[in-house]
Amino acid sequence: MTTRKRSNPKSTGPTLNCAYDEVVPLEKLVPNPRNPNRHPESQVRLLAKVITHQGWRSPVVVSTRSGFIVAGHGRYDAARLLGLTEVPVDYQDFATEADEWAHLVADNRLAELAEADEAALKELLGELKATDFEMELTGFDADALAGLLAVPAEPEPPEDFPEADEDLPTEHQCPRCGFQWSGKASQE
Repeated sequence: MTTRKRSNPKSTGPTLNCAYDEVVPLEKLVPNPRNPNRHPESQVRLLAKVITHQGWRSPVVVSTRSGFIVAGHGRYDAARLLGLTEVPVDYQDFATEADEWAHLVADNRLAELAEADEAALKELLGELKATDFEMELTGFDADALAGLLAVPAEPEPPEDFPEADEDLPTEHQCPRCGFQWSGKASQE
């Protein structure tokens, strides 16, 4: 049975702001050896920062069939980085090994298929920045934020670029038959 708690009375770690089945000692969790996703140190550091600030918003998902972590390997790594001794766990039943592996892959792959609306993202990040919010808590590092929030300069034409003249004579030749004709953009 899933419970929802705002804090764990046994823990001094981050607040539990997610549904979970049980708070489990970290050393009892077993990462799935078939997990194809790798979590770079920079990602784990950002995730640890978010967990420290927000608390747990998602539990680590563990299969009741195999006992392996199926989703939340990054959260597991962040908990280790933070020196936490326990994490919230949601136990999931999978009918077959294939179902479990498919969920292991799909959990990350489906998120990768999302497309960000660049204008909406810029607007939202701009509003957060205006409030002096710690921007790395959005999951973007300083370099990525700088690129996203940069104001593009107005394009400048090259110095030797001629002014547009709508009355320039034009010469044309059909590439197929060779017929030639000329004209002006505006008729006199």
